[in-house]
Amino acid sequence: MKPIPISIVTDYVEKNIGTFHKSRLRSLQRLKLEKILKRKNPYLFKAKNILTSENLIRTLLDAHLSSQEETLFGNFLEHLAIFINEYVYSGKESPAEGIDLEFVKGGKRFIISIKSGPNWGNSSQIKKMVQNFKTAKKVLRAHNSNLEVIAANGCCYGIDQNPDKGDYYKYCGQEFWEFISGNKNLYLELIVPLGHKAKLRNDEFQEEYSKIVNIFTTEFSDKFCKNGKIDWEALVKFNSAKNRAE
Repeated sequence: MKPIPISIVTDYVEKNIGTFHKSRLRSLQRLKLEKILKRKNPYLFKAKNILTSENLIRTLLDAHLSSQEETLFGNFLEHLAIFINEYVYSGKESPAEGIDLEFVKGGKRFIISIKSGPNWGNSSQIKKMVQNFKTAKKVLRAHNSNLEVIAANGCCYGIDQNPDKGDYYKYCGQEFWEFISGNKNLYLELIVPLGHKAKLRNDEFQEEYSKIVNIFTTEFSDKFCKNGKIDWEALVKFNSAKNRAE
């Protein structure tokens, strides 16, 4: 084990956090109004009593961006975790399906599936992860039948009070970052570097966000408003009619 100085973590974050912000901005710029209108539930908007085009557009964009940002930032944190573990334990990205990280600690080989937060999947997705663990263990033990292989689901934030799941362990938040780094305070030390130039980048994002809101609001009003009101029948037909030309 080689403890990692926070200065090295900070340097990595400052060099790579821009990738997350660029991907976030690119996701916004690539949006098409018609595509997100077809993906979202128009009945929900009506039930929420949304009355203006701008309010509806902001609701659409925020729902889309929330999902996208969780995925994009989760990917960034996954690579950060691998970087830290490689420095401390000489860990590496795993070639096995569904396994993100492999490393040896205390004579045991750990295989890790990294997720953003603790509530990441349904029962089918968890079952698939468990199957991936079993397959990876089988492959590793084919080369060394005495090898002790331990599987873990690592979550970058959150808490799980019962980490032993039988087929695998689940480490969340502080436990996860300590598990891969040996540093019980790492989960707190990450806060400062992750905010690197955050205001500057967020100002840039908000400028682009406002532009998209204005463009989409005008486009939506032209197509789905009548006499200054949202034409819900036209919107639902666009979203759900078998023949949208009707």
